[in-house]
Amino acid sequence: SVENIFSKNIPCVIIDSGIETDKYVSFLATDNYKGGVIAAKRLGEILGGKGKVILVEWIPNSASTMDRAKGFSDTLTSEFKEMEIVDKKYPNPPTVEQALSICEDMLQKNPGIDGLFACNRDTAIGAMRALQKQQLSGKIKMVGFDSDPSLINGLNDGTIDSLVVQNPYKMGYEGVKTVMAKIRDKDVPRKIDTGVALIKKEDLEKPETKALLNLK
Repeated sequence: SVENIFSKNIPCVIIDSGIETDKYVSFLATDNYKGGVIAAKRLGEILGGKGKVILVEWIPNSASTMDRAKGFSDTLTSEFKEMEIVDKKYPNPPTVEQALSICEDMLQKNPGIDGLFACNRDTAIGAMRALQKQQLSGKIKMVGFDSDPSLINGLNDGTIDSLVVQNPYKMGYEGVKTVMAKIRDKDVPRKIDTGVALIKKEDLEKPETKALLNLK
C-alpha cells in the first residue's frame, strides 16, 4: 500500500485519483472543479445564457467526477441565472449502456432540453449514443468530459459540441520528474495541477490538440 511504501522512505506520487492518506510526496491531477466550470461556461456561451440542461453524473463516491458536477452546477447557478439543470442522474451499474439508458430517460421525461453535460468518458459515450439514437445530434448542445476515439468522431460529426479534456501525458511526465526530484532531495510541490482544456471541432487540426489527444 501507499502507507507501506512511505514507511520505507520510498518516494511515492499519486496521479489522477485522490487517496485517503497523506503519506505521499505529491499529488498530480486535473483541477476537476475547474473542468466543470469550463463546461458550464461553454454551454452558457453557446446557448446564449438561457435554457434547460441535463447533467449525466458518475458514481456518487467518485471525488473527481463529483467535483466536475459541482463546478458545473455552481457556475450555472452563479453566472447563468436563466439556465436550469432540470434533471440529473448517474448510471447504476456504472456502464456506458446504463449511461445511455438514463440519458434517454431524462430526454424523454424533460421535453425541450437545450443542453447536456456528461462528466466522464463513459457517461459522455452513453449520452452521445442517446442523442444519436433519438436523432437529436446538434439539436441539443452537448459538452462531454474526457477523450476517446468515439467521442472524437462525435465531435467531428456535430453530435458533441466540445470536450473538456485532461492531460494524461503531463501527469505521467511530471510524476516521474517529481519522483526524481525527491530522490535528489529537492523540494517538490505537495500538489500539481496538470491542466484541463476545452476542445472544439475546429481545434482538432491544431498541432497542440493532436499532441494532447494523441491524434495522428
